[in-house]
Amino acid sequence: MGKAGLVDRVISVLDLAGFVTSEKCSIRPRSFDLAARRDRILLLLNILSNIDGLGDESANELKLLTKNLLGSPLLIGEKMGGKKLHTGVVYQRHGIPSMNVRTLYDYFVNDVPPYVYAGPGGLYVDINSVALREARIGNDMSIGELASKVGVSRRCVRRYEEGMDVTIDKGLRLEEILKVLLIEPLNPFKEMATDDSNLEFDLLSDLEQSILTTMIEIGFDVFPTNKSPFSAVSTDEGATILTGISKYTSTMVKRARLVSSISNVVMSQSVFIVEGEFSSPNIGDTVLIKRGELEEVDDSTEFVDLVQNKKIKKAI
Repeated sequence: MGKAGLVDRVISVLDLAGFVTSEKCSIRPRSFDLAARRDRILLLLNILSNIDGLGDESANELKLLTKNLLGSPLLIGEKMGGKKLHTGVVYQRHGIPSMNVRTLYDYFVNDVPPYVYAGPGGLYVDINSVALREARIGNDMSIGELASKVGVSRRCVRRYEEGMDVTIDKGLRLEEILKVLLIEPLNPFKEMATDDSNLEFDLLSDLEQSILTTMIEIGFDVFPTNKSPFSAVSTDEGATILTGISKYTSTMVKRARLVSSISNVVMSQSVFIVEGEFSSPNIGDTVLIKRGELEEVDDSTEFVDLVQNKKIKKAI
């Protein structure tokens, strides 16, 4: 199946699961294809036929975006390393949880979480290490005796009880021997490590660097992006702004409409700071601000007020 068909399948699943989705990100380069929200769950999804196609730079930007927007990254695909992704299994690509469409459907539509994850050398499960030790002691079984029954070393059993990864066959064997449920459902969206050192301003255009420097000077924390339809996420204590920077062109109008759709899903404000003349103060829900207007702003609060005033004018 091609990428377009796969994206449509993902949108269908998310719709069935009660998510609101953004427009598809059709602009390259891109670190994500869709934003999706259901209640307090926010996902930024990258969708690839082969998940090996996700590069390290795109993955790190995706992780940092979700960190700044209080969401979770998710990679959806069909294959990895030339082999099909198994249903019910969570994979990892550059630290981003990855799964096929059927696993996505089971998780969010059928409310059936995955229990198996792919790791070096095979498939693994998480077991409740405390329950394992209690069950072993409750069965009056020594570490050596349990190790012999499972077919592993004493050291392995000790490490299982300390929380070490367990292959799926050994996890099932432990449950069979001890007659207790030990395997636990996975949380694909647990907090993950990110590398802030990869955020380089010198990859941005001179116009983007200049305006984002001004945004920092007036009090915003700025996370620049290189593979998103906006140039940065700008935050202060009271606002999160998807910040686009561009000359006024037809391409800029297309990007502003897309960012408007994304901002509605991630529950932030979208703003494009524009060099050049334009007539309308808004494109969709994206507020347009002239570069000269920005240069007259003293602090982030005044900038947010400027944005709000332009939104009110549109409503009137």
